[in-house]
Amino acid sequence: MPYEWSDSRRHLTLWPYRSLPRNGFAAVIGLFFLLAMIPLFGLLGTVLLWGLLPFGLGALAALWFGLRLSYRSGEVVEMLSISPERTRLLRRNPDGSEQSWECNTYWARVEMHLKGGPVPYYVTLNGNGRRVEIGAFLSEDERRALHGELASELAAQRS
Repeated sequence: MPYEWSDSRRHLTLWPYRSLPRNGFAAVIGLFFLLAMIPLFGLLGTVLLWGLLPFGLGALAALWFGLRLSYRSGEVVEMLSISPERTRLLRRNPDGSEQSWECNTYWARVEMHLKGGPVPYYVTLNGNGRRVEIGAFLSEDERRALHGELASELAAQRS
């Protein structure tokens, strides 16, 4: 799962899942280049090669740009700290900015919205007069599991 508890379930770190690891990036680009150039081998020495080559290189550049954009959007990290006194959520966005939310653990509540949120099974934390999302980038099953784990951990820290 793209989240993990640490320090005996007091700290939670969440991150988006990426199916292509960074070390697979070069392999995908290289494989695409080889497969895109195979049809052009028959055109070596002809004028048609120069007409088709820009389209192959343009497709390669589009793939490169799309994968880099995907990795960039996946740099978001959410860190939740729960103690008997305070609950704090810190979110680091891909652009480097940070957003934080903090409240007394006794008043912190976790809610799951089956409908009406930007994603199904939308999980929010409520407290201190604010409602903040957590784990919106997780899959539906992961958000359901996260809701149960957060509810039990908040209840354990309150008592």
